[in-house]
Amino acid sequence: MLSEGRAVHGKRLVVFRAPGTGSYALVAGRKVGNAVQRNRARRVMRAAWREVTSDAHQRDDVVIVARAAIAGATSPELVAEIEELLRR
Repeated sequence: MLSEGRAVHGKRLVVFRAPGTGSYALVAGRKVGNAVQRNRARRVMRAAWREVTSDAHQRDDVVIVARAAIAGATSPELVAEIEELLRR
């Protein structure tokens, strides 16, 4: 349950992490932009998450929320940010 977890804020993302089953969710709200921008943000986050989880052996539930600053971010930039936020 995410109420037992904690949130870590980054420049482009907010990561919520809690003990659980290892599931994840990617969220891009309306503050990110129009539908095209939100879909792009989710695609880039999904690509970054796949790279991060290939190394990880986590059993935590993770929710990654895009911030407005995600506009124009590339997958390698998000990989670095996700890894840094998960280490905190």
